Amino acid sequence: MFNVIGTLKEIFQEQQVSDRFKKREFVITVNSSQYPQFISFQLTQDKCGLIEPFQNGEEIKVHFNLRGREWKDKEGKIKYFNSLEAWKIERAAAGNSNPVSNTVTTPAKEESGTESFSTKTIDDDLPF
Repeated sequence: MFNVIGTLKEIFQEQQVSDRFKKREFVITVNSSQYPQFISFQLTQDKCGLIEPFQNGEEIKVHFNLRGREWKDKEGKIKYFNSLEAWKIERAAAGNSNPVSNTVTTPAKEESGTESFSTKTIDDDLPF
């Protein structure tokens, strides 16, 4: 599970991909590095309406999952695709200084020898 805070740049129309699948894309601008990053997200099925309450220019927090797929083209060559699938969108909290974060749960040894789980947040400022 990941989340990112950015400014809503563009909302695209819902697309009916097949009789049983629909999607909607939107883009946010993240200014966490020297150069602005334009990040495209996808909403699917019953989540397509989540972007409706928001306007371009608004600062939002997007909760999303990273998805990857393998696809074989007509010539038999395998290709890989990634998508950022949003599942929750909310207005960004004022004063939040962590624009990109993800939560990782790791096991920790207790003094009694049993394992417990602690959750920590990892901030990542990628150079690209």
